[in-house]
Amino acid sequence: MRLQPVIGLETHIELSTKTKMFCGCNAHDEGALPNTHVCPICTGHPGTLPVPNAGALRYAVLLGLALNGTITEHSKFDRKHYFYPDLPKAYQISQFDLPVMQNGELVIDVPNEGAVRIGIERMHLEEDSAKNIHGDDGKTYVDFNRASVPLCEIVTKPDFRNSAQAKAYVQELRLLVRTLGISEGDLERGHLRCDVNVSLREVDEHGAPTGPLNPKTEIKNINSFRAIERSIDYEIARQTALWEAGTPPMITTTRGWNDTTQTTDLQRTKEDSADYRYFPEPDIPPLDLREFVREITENIPELPRAKRERFVNDYGFKPEISKQIIDDSALADFIEGTMSELRLKLQSSPLLAADLAKLVSGWTLTKFASVLANEGKTILSATMTPERFAEFLACLAQGKLTAQKGLEVLTAMERDNLELSEAMNAVGASSIDDSSVIDSIVADVMEKNAGEVARYKNGETKLFAFLLGQVMKAAKGNADPATATEALKKAL
Repeated sequence: MRLQPVIGLETHIELSTKTKMFCGCNAHDEGALPNTHVCPICTGHPGTLPVPNAGALRYAVLLGLALNGTITEHSKFDRKHYFYPDLPKAYQISQFDLPVMQNGELVIDVPNEGAVRIGIERMHLEEDSAKNIHGDDGKTYVDFNRASVPLCEIVTKPDFRNSAQAKAYVQELRLLVRTLGISEGDLERGHLRCDVNVSLREVDEHGAPTGPLNPKTEIKNINSFRAIERSIDYEIARQTALWEAGTPPMITTTRGWNDTTQTTDLQRTKEDSADYRYFPEPDIPPLDLREFVREITENIPELPRAKRERFVNDYGFKPEISKQIIDDSALADFIEGTMSELRLKLQSSPLLAADLAKLVSGWTLTKFASVLANEGKTILSATMTPERFAEFLACLAQGKLTAQKGLEVLTAMERDNLELSEAMNAVGASSIDDSSVIDSIVADVMEKNAGEVARYKNGETKLFAFLLGQVMKAAKGNADPATATEALKKAL
């Protein structure tokens, strides 16, 4: 018996609007005391009328276009009924048959698999529920500050076949909403919440289905990329065991991910759409989204996957380095500015694109990152500008500054907000490119270490590293290592 996992995801994106979905209450004051950003509308008082947040509608249309979906020109809101303590109205204002977007896609790059296309069935707008807080006294308290915060729910088609694909999809989706500026997309803080649907089906040796798709199991309470992978892997293993025992899942259920036990726990039998008794929201007129589409289509920024490809093709970065850069939009902007300046400064240089990319990525992602970490800064709070950084890198590329002294210079530039020339003077950095000066330093080192020189000539070749170190020390880090090595070899 061959079994194939069939996986779909439902992700909720908390939109970064200033106010809530249907009222003027503050939507994102996470440090506020419970139940302080509430009003009669978001707490569901009788007789109140909701007014849709135009900013949330724009964000939803922008996301729908970025996902290559079809925007529903005439959309509407619906009431989704269920009774739970975190739902003040006993229904949620959501969307049913006319969501903002349908039939989209997101192409993801999966390690060891390459590009994988994930179909998106729909994306709709809705209001968030309140937040349940389980107290140490055994009671559950409800904080309504989160009630009616705008959410985009994205429902994929069942196109995932393993946990690595699901993880890559959520990572790419998080990067996408951050690039669009519509959400912080932080899983741990609840800005992006993910439910996973898993089922198995029998397939032949070619992977073609041989039987019906069994009812799905929905997994909730997933708040990290690692939990996404582990919950899927666990559920596939659990359902495989049931199939092999002749008792495959025959009803749709909801299970919760238990991060402590690394297992899923049964919560309830899953409702279907009929149980929610959807009907059109009578207090909100139908939505005409055509003007939003016209306005937003012309202003969609460069999307992450296209930007990664451009950094590879135009700048010469390796794909894995390009991904690391693009994952941080501030870092990507800094490096792009640096590359533009550096190309101008090195127009007459024989450096190839790949060499230039290696120089920039090596110094930015490791050495400059280390300097920032030591200073307690990020790329956003750095005093270094792309122009200054490009000037520094050009100095290295042209041999006017050694790598050893370069780190000291870079530290001084960032720590003390110095220009390149000021930092070089401050740390005593000036590349020694006069061969006669290096020869003189080598001769002086050999004279002061005559015993080691004699032992080296008698076969103790490991002493070469010691002698080279003495040469670099005498040059105060200003001698090019390759030049100093050749000079020492010749003298020995």
